Amino acid sequence: MENRLKNIVTAQKQGKALGVYSACSANMLVLEAVLQKGKKEDAIVLIEATANQCDQFGGYTGMTPGVFKKEVYELANKVGFNLHKLYLGGDHLGPLTFADRKEEEAMKLAEDLIRTYVLAGFTKIHLDTSMRVADDDTSVPLSNETIARRGARLARVAEEAYRELLKEDPEAVHPVYIVGSEVPIPGGSTDDNDKLAVTSVKDFNATVDTFEKIFKEEGLEDAYKEVIAYVVQPGVEEKDSGCVEYDREKAKELMAEIKNHPDLVYEGHSTDYQTRYKLREMVTDGVGILKVGPGLTFALREGLYALSFIEDELVEEGKRSHFREVLDEAMRKNPKYWQKHYHGTDEEIAFKRKYSFSDRCRYYYANPEVSESIAVLFDNLKAGIPWNLLSQFMPVQYDRVRVGVLQNDPKALVLDRIGDTIDNYMYATMQQEL
Repeated sequence: MENRLKNIVTAQKQGKALGVYSACSANMLVLEAVLQKGKKEDAIVLIEATANQCDQFGGYTGMTPGVFKKEVYELANKVGFNLHKLYLGGDHLGPLTFADRKEEEAMKLAEDLIRTYVLAGFTKIHLDTSMRVADDDTSVPLSNETIARRGARLARVAEEAYRELLKEDPEAVHPVYIVGSEVPIPGGSTDDNDKLAVTSVKDFNATVDTFEKIFKEEGLEDAYKEVIAYVVQPGVEEKDSGCVEYDREKAKELMAEIKNHPDLVYEGHSTDYQTRYKLREMVTDGVGILKVGPGLTFALREGLYALSFIEDELVEEGKRSHFREVLDEAMRKNPKYWQKHYHGTDEEIAFKRKYSFSDRCRYYYANPEVSESIAVLFDNLKAGIPWNLLSQFMPVQYDRVRVGVLQNDPKALVLDRIGDTIDNYMYATMQQEL
């Protein structure tokens, strides 16, 4: 069956400013909001898991790609979303999480990772071999040739896995491939990004030429036809205090160059916190795929914090969820997911744990104590929230409750808050038309 994500390229080359946003999250509340919005807008939905989140060993979520797919499909059925419009992707698939091993061991593990994703039926595969492994020379940049040869090796495994999948499911959709990784490390940068460099036209073309050459040499011409996008740095990134905004003038040469590649669009990572108008400019200029992750979980945290403040006003101390305190305690007990990202005094770091746009909170929602506190929070407010408090802490949702388009239910309110962020991406991509 044809992969509908190819329609992005077709539309872009016809001069239509269409694209798709990719929800890069393993949080089920976020994904429920994504699927609800997709159903309401009658649009395709693209959800991606990263190599950090899900791998053949479970990743930090404890889910293999197969388990992740099962969870998402169950959620889609619950929401009533059409599974034929649901696309799952694997992000930064390669030796990323095995980079402390020597090349052969790291690549064999990466091959297993790719195979696991493709056999699970994921239909968008980011072949990312841009990182050094243990025996690479650290004194020189990793060459395009090395990156492309490793990428071709993984593409061969993906093609073999797809042929194996066809034996079980003759209607399985062939995955499309994304290559390149000129972006900060998966999960977010660890430093200030005020001076991000836009990918040069020379570097972009050198990458494309090398990948095309190596795939041909390896007898993978058919696989290369499934490459629909290259990851580039258009000059955007989220950071503690906001984001580095897209600047059309700085990116104009790079964006003009994609018109010379009739079968490709750009994929833009870390587009979180761009305004809807900047996102729309990116799609209009040739970024056919917009990746967003922390921006969605930040909206989730905002919604949960709002409910927590409301709970403080309505529920006696001993019966409260203490969600804010429980979440921060979980982060302080296990600082591995934020300590390299948050810098400053103790007071500044404490503030960032709560409110940073890089949103390292997202790694802690699966913590049993945090999950339980959310359940208690929802239960404490299940009877509905007085309008005056709803107006105080969630004014946009208050308006929707008043006019009868939103249920006065704590979970529904949080999902709707996430939906406000999704609306920016729906405006930018016009993906209903795909």
